Amino acid sequence: MGDERMGSKSSYYRWVIPRQMKGTVPGAYSALRGETRGLKSILPFLGPAFIASVAYIDPGNFATNIAAGSKYGYMLLWVIACSNLMAILIQTLSAKLGIATGQNLPEVAGNRFSKPVNIFLWLQSELVVMATDLAEFTGAALGMYLVFGLPMLTSAVLVAVLSFLILMLEQKGVRKLEAGITAMVFVIVFAFAFQIFLAQPDAGAVAHGLLVPKFHGTESLLLSAGILGATVMPHAIYLHSSLTQNRVVGANELERKKIFRFEFIDILIAMFIAGAINASMLVMSAALFHENGLRVEDIDVAFHELGRLVAPVSALLFGVGLLSAGLSSSTVGTMSGDIMMKGFIKRRINIYLRRLITMVPPLAIILTGVNPSRALVISQVILSFGIAFALIPLILFTSDRRLMGNLVNKKITTLVAWLIAMLVISLNVFLLYQSFFA
Repeated sequence: MGDERMGSKSSYYRWVIPRQMKGTVPGAYSALRGETRGLKSILPFLGPAFIASVAYIDPGNFATNIAAGSKYGYMLLWVIACSNLMAILIQTLSAKLGIATGQNLPEVAGNRFSKPVNIFLWLQSELVVMATDLAEFTGAALGMYLVFGLPMLTSAVLVAVLSFLILMLEQKGVRKLEAGITAMVFVIVFAFAFQIFLAQPDAGAVAHGLLVPKFHGTESLLLSAGILGATVMPHAIYLHSSLTQNRVVGANELERKKIFRFEFIDILIAMFIAGAINASMLVMSAALFHENGLRVEDIDVAFHELGRLVAPVSALLFGVGLLSAGLSSSTVGTMSGDIMMKGFIKRRINIYLRRLITMVPPLAIILTGVNPSRALVISQVILSFGIAFALIPLILFTSDRRLMGNLVNKKITTLVAWLIAMLVISLNVFLLYQSFFA
C-alpha cells in the first residue's frame, strides 16, 4: 500500500487530497485531523452504508417477510435479527477492504486470481445483477401500478425513466447520490413506521418472536432461508468496498484505521435501519394478516388487504414504500454491475447502456404477464447462487495481513465470518434444492 511514497502527512493533505477528493466529502479531513467533534465529525462519513443497505430492503424482502409474517406470525422475527447481525459483519469486511487497499473486491480478485477464474466470477456476477434487477425493477413497476393504478407496462416505462434520472445524480457528485438514495430509504422508514402504528401489534408476541429461536416444520425453514437469501445480497458485498475505496483516503495506516472507525458507525446506523424495516414488514404482516387468518404471498394481495383491513392510506403508504425500495435498489444494482465488470475483466460499458440492458428481462416478464411476486421468488433463487462467490474471496482477502495491514481481521472475526459463510451457503443450497427438486 506504500505509505512511504505518500511523503509527509502535511504534504499529503496539501497536494494529494485536493487533487483526488476535492468536494467529495466536505469536512472529512477536518474530522481526521481532530478539528471537529461529535456529530459534526461523523456526518462526512455517513453515506456508503446507506447505499449498500438498500440491497437489504429491496422488493424481494417485501415478498419473503410478508409471506413469513402471514404464515407464522411473529415466530421468524429472530431470523431477521440474526440476518441483520450477519449483514453488519459482512458489510464491515467489505467497507474495510476498500479503506485498507484503495481497491474494491472485484479489483482485488482481478489482480490476484487467474483470468479464467475472473471471467467466471464476472459472468456469475452479471447473472446476479440481472436477477437483482429482475426483483427490483419489477417491484418498482408493481409499486407504481398499485399506487397510481396505471397499467403494468406504462408503470414499467415510468420506472425506467425515473431510474435513469436517479443515476444522473451520480454525475453531480457522490454526496448528491447518497443524499437521494438516503431520502428514499427514509420514505420506506416512514411508510412502515406508520404501518406499525396502525397495526398495533402485540408487544409481548413481538419480543417472544425476536428473542426465542424456533421453527415449525420444513416450510418455516424454507422461508427462513428465503429471508436470509433476500437479506445477504452478493452485489452489496461487491459495492460497499467500492463506495469506501477512494471516498476518504488515509495518508497512513493510523488514518485508515480512524476512517474505518467512522465508517463502522455508518454501517451500524444504516444496517439498524434496514433491519428495523425488515422486522416491521414481518410484524405488520403478522398483526394484520396472520391474526385475521389470511395467508398472503403476493405483494398486490397485501396491498389490497391493507386497504380493506386498515384504511386506504395504509395501502397507499405500502405502495409508496415498495416503489421507493424498487427504484433505489435497482440503481444500486446497476452501479454494482459496473464495478464488477471493471474489476474482474478490466472492461467497462456506459452505465446508461448497462441500465438499459438490465431492464430487458423484467420488461419481458411484464409483457408476458408473469406473476410479479413469482418473478421475485425466482430472482432470490438466482441470488442465492452468487453469495458464496462474493463471501469467500472477501473473507480470504480481509484475513491477509500483507493486503490489509493493521486493518486485517482478528482471528475471532475470521472464525465468525467463516461460520456465517458456511451457514449462509448451506441455507442457500437448501433453498436451491427445495426450489428445483422438492
